[in-house]
Amino acid sequence: MLKISDISYSVEGRPLFEEASATIPTGHKVGLIGRNGAGKTTLFRLIRGELSLEGGSITLPNRARIGGVAQEVPSNEVSLINTVLAADTERASLLAESETATDSNRIAEIQTRLTDIDAWSAEARAASILKGLGFDHEDQLQPCSAYSGGWRMRVALAAVLFSQPDYLLLDEPTNYLDLEGALWLENYLVKYPHTVLIISHDRELLNRSVGAILHLDERKLAYYTGTYDQFAKQRAEQRAVQAAAAKKQQAHREHLQAFVDRFKAKASKAKQAQSRVKMLEKMTPITAPEDAARVVFTFPKPEELSPPIIAIEGGSTGYDDTVVLKNLNLRIDQDDRIALLGKNGQGKSTLAKLLSSRLEPMGGKFTTSTKLRIGFFAQHQVDELYVDETPIQHLMRERPAEGQARLRARLAGFGLGAAQAETEVGRLSGGQKARLSLLLATLDAPHLLILDEPTNHLDIESREALVEALTAYTGAVILVSHDMHLLTLVADRLWLVKDGTVKPYEEDLQAYRKLLLTSDKPAGSKSKSKPKPAAKKASRDDIQALRSEARKSEQRVVKINEMADKLAKKLADPTLYEDEKLGEMAVWQKKYAEVRDAQDRAEELWMKALEKLEKAEG
Repeated sequence: MLKISDISYSVEGRPLFEEASATIPTGHKVGLIGRNGAGKTTLFRLIRGELSLEGGSITLPNRARIGGVAQEVPSNEVSLINTVLAADTERASLLAESETATDSNRIAEIQTRLTDIDAWSAEARAASILKGLGFDHEDQLQPCSAYSGGWRMRVALAAVLFSQPDYLLLDEPTNYLDLEGALWLENYLVKYPHTVLIISHDRELLNRSVGAILHLDERKLAYYTGTYDQFAKQRAEQRAVQAAAAKKQQAHREHLQAFVDRFKAKASKAKQAQSRVKMLEKMTPITAPEDAARVVFTFPKPEELSPPIIAIEGGSTGYDDTVVLKNLNLRIDQDDRIALLGKNGQGKSTLAKLLSSRLEPMGGKFTTSTKLRIGFFAQHQVDELYVDETPIQHLMRERPAEGQARLRARLAGFGLGAAQAETEVGRLSGGQKARLSLLLATLDAPHLLILDEPTNHLDIESREALVEALTAYTGAVILVSHDMHLLTLVADRLWLVKDGTVKPYEEDLQAYRKLLLTSDKPAGSKSKSKPKPAAKKASRDDIQALRSEARKSEQRVVKINEMADKLAKKLADPTLYEDEKLGEMAVWQKKYAEVRDAQDRAEELWMKALEKLEKAEG
């Protein structure tokens, strides 16, 4: 297990950890969360031994391998597949030795070890990981130098996943993935055979891929069993109890103080007053939880335009003489919330450039409202901010006639207070830079706002604020994002960019997720199936039976979830991982795995029962 005991650490005199402790059981998948700047990345560096603790200790099992994504894959001529294969250093070393070994005994030892570590299937495993992260067979044979830094970061992620360290430490891995890659990673982490500790602000990943949350707050660590949603519920309940206890104690203190103030001068009551003074002195204060300053986004309101604001008939676009998208028949109204789906390279960015007038149409009819204003946010714009200038200077360039008070109010409307307004951009956090870029993109009150991965570097509170702002926004929104939570709450229309064109996707996001995760499986034949006769209307008795089935299915899910919670608490007990209890621990882990499988089956049966009931009720 990973044991963090009473650690203390400061950066430039600012304490990040003060006697913080936590225990991560072996084999668990844990999400590390906390506000931006709280010290999450620093904790990873402390675990890896890159920084020295000021106090306390961090212990790991002997010879445990710790792995994380390299800051960057070198831009060399080594192919992607070979770069990933080289991450398994033992395999690479044994293969190299096998080329030169002459001693028959040593050759036998090498071949035996290569078989033990499944070296012969390594290339297939590496190729599968690269494919899941967006590289097809031809891409995998290309040199690393053929790809930009963001794509090489995917190669670095593939390499560490392939090497399968005992402790996998991932710091915001979805920031350089698209939706398809993020969904693949969610599914991969569930099956990962060792311990995972992942820093993430992606609620869907924290709900699907981890079984515990490690919360860094107020320089302390707290371990919660369950998904992020379960953590949020427990956290809210704890804060409510703490606030109520603090309020009750304050009322009691005021009552005692009132008695002291009233009677301390009276001889007949002096003894009782002194007694209450001692009670006040001994009372340990209960501090009410402080609500951190709420993160906000305030988008300006555009005037209403006549629909449609954009219409395309038989359109096409591309680069130079190469057509990327064709047969485009699209319409956008001012109240639309559209998410663009599709794998990388299919043309999502090309469509966004066309809609934002950054790319000219090559054919067809393209009509826009004469007064249309478009705001565009892409992740590369965050990197193009002037690092030696302050946010207020950025706004003064765009709005030279506006007064300082108005410009500061605009910054405050995006969660950038007085301190951040005067701080050079190069010293701001990634989230603060993203908020500044969003402010610049919406400065003109656009009627259409195109957002390409807007949540990168935003913490969970900022993401929730963005959802609220987009919901209240009166312009149209085009979204490209790997954040399923954001897409689910904001988008009401889905466009699929595929095979050189763009079509409405009639299913929902969950269906798209399922499609992506099962895309490698052979599809069943549909063309030969005979049309089914029209179903008879369900009788009252049939509906009652279906309702009963749905209730029983729901009860089964509740019971299995309760059982899973009990087993998770059992597995969170550090004593279970002591040497003399390792056999018992293995039994409990096996039971927990069986219950998790049962959860999936029970939930699927419940959904099917509900679908049958809904269909019968018409």
